[in-house]
Amino acid sequence: MINRYSTPEMTALWSDQAKFQAWLDVEIAACEAWADAGKIPADDLATIREKAAFSVERIEELDQQLHHDVIAFTTNLAENIGPSSRFVHLGLTSTDIVDTAQALRLRDAGSLILAALDEVIATLRKLAEDHRNTIMMGRTHGVHAEPITLGLKFLVTYQEMLRNRKRLEAALADVTVGKISGAVGTHAHTGPWFEETICKHLRIQPAEVATQVLQRDRHAAFVAAIAVCGGTIEKLAVEIRHLQRTEVREVEEPFAKGQKGSSAMPHKRNPVKCEQLTGLSRLLRGYAVAAMENQPLWHERDISHSSAERVLLADSTTLIHYMLRLLNRVLSGLHIYPETMKANMEKTRGLLFSQKILLAVVEKGLTREQAYDIVQGAAMNTWADPAKNLRDELLKDSRNPLSEQELSEIMRYEHYLAYIDDIYRRAGIA
Repeated sequence: MINRYSTPEMTALWSDQAKFQAWLDVEIAACEAWADAGKIPADDLATIREKAAFSVERIEELDQQLHHDVIAFTTNLAENIGPSSRFVHLGLTSTDIVDTAQALRLRDAGSLILAALDEVIATLRKLAEDHRNTIMMGRTHGVHAEPITLGLKFLVTYQEMLRNRKRLEAALADVTVGKISGAVGTHAHTGPWFEETICKHLRIQPAEVATQVLQRDRHAAFVAAIAVCGGTIEKLAVEIRHLQRTEVREVEEPFAKGQKGSSAMPHKRNPVKCEQLTGLSRLLRGYAVAAMENQPLWHERDISHSSAERVLLADSTTLIHYMLRLLNRVLSGLHIYPETMKANMEKTRGLLFSQKILLAVVEKGLTREQAYDIVQGAAMNTWADPAKNLRDELLKDSRNPLSEQELSEIMRYEHYLAYIDDIYRRAGIA
């Protein structure tokens, strides 16, 4: 596990101590179910409850000899419980314990992830509201297109994060199920009631049907949802990186007092946090691929998925939790430069108004092809000479039907804000 990126809560959740505790929780729940059915005497159940304990070090020691971690675990329990341990693991197979216990930990990891995601969603909403009318240059292919607002950029990502939340919630519901159905999923030695009773005790739903394992489409969908959320984080990080470039410098990630940007160049203020988020999202996509490759197991079970999951489930949940918290810190401390945004819009000397002018020329009765030729000609002249501007170039063209006054009315930034409030209302923000 990548502890560097983990909170104490997430680190504890994916520790060996927590893993074996989850296994013990499932084993105790199974004993409770057998006791309810009259198959474990009350005195033995009391002994199991009182004495069931494990030592991570002892389990590791036993595993070196047994080469089977679940048997090492139950052996350690038996050492502590004594004769009543004959009722522990009764009618169970290893994966009944492992998969069900893993579901418990995924449930808890998911709760941490959703809480961090909710903070990001709240921050994005505030930024969208605060900068609803902060006008700036919109870009397509990296080139100036038409004006947009900074708030609208945040609103787009706010909505995307809401979709990420829905995907994660749905995937969590699928992955946090129990499976106590025996060696091939037939419940032959216990019965479905046993699984239902245990899962009720553990506050999870039983899988409708399983083999010896829970089917790995569940886990693949969960890790894929994490990776998609990471893609949204990366998209926003890349946007901030572009807007932080020296030639643009409209937005800048936080730069703390005393922070150093370069060992060689004291002036540097680099988007290192956003670059880190970009790199980590690549790991999440790799974990998603591995999770998908875990789906086709042989017949009712093999363990080719197990080794990969011991890494990817802990790491993917830890990383997305870290990335969400880091993104929230970046967003909460963004440096925003509206004056630079206005200056950048003026760099192309009116070219951003080309579509509105094109439409106005068409309204004068010219064909679209004629109008396009007039506006593009003036635009190309403007591109070619930094001393020229689109308005003057249009007025020089005798084919242009628009007056100077009409051009002045058309070439106003406010026109691009006309429907911003409508968009916000549709996105759920009044």
